Amino acid sequence: MTSRFTELAVDCHDPERLAEFWCEVLGFKVIDRNEGKVEIGSWVPTVEDVRARQMPPTLVFLQVPEGKSVKNRLHLDVSPIDRSTDDEVTRLLALGATTTDVGQGSDRNWVVMADPEGNEFCVLRTLAPQS
Repeated sequence: MTSRFTELAVDCHDPERLAEFWCEVLGFKVIDRNEGKVEIGSWVPTVEDVRARQMPPTLVFLQVPEGKSVKNRLHLDVSPIDRSTDDEVTRLLALGATTTDVGQGSDRNWVVMADPEGNEFCVLRTLAPQS
């Protein structure tokens, strides 16, 4: 038997704010919340489902006292499914994301952004149907 990738934990100052942001980005919902912790996902995990097959991981935002100090070594990549990459970047900026430079250069076909607490993520090519 192997292990399953079930959650991605994100240290942060304000779990509620980041959960709200990422729910809007990904179309997820809050599936659990405790003091200093909010978990979001596209489904509510059960032990049976996880044992049966690899399911999409949830995101868990955990409150920590320290701030982010360096570029993330692990980041999320997102691909818009119903609009262009540029339109998705505009939507994410309105939600509180910022564009950022991590040395990617200007000749890339993806956009590096940061969530409201500075965690980098990339917006990749659109997966929207081409008309």
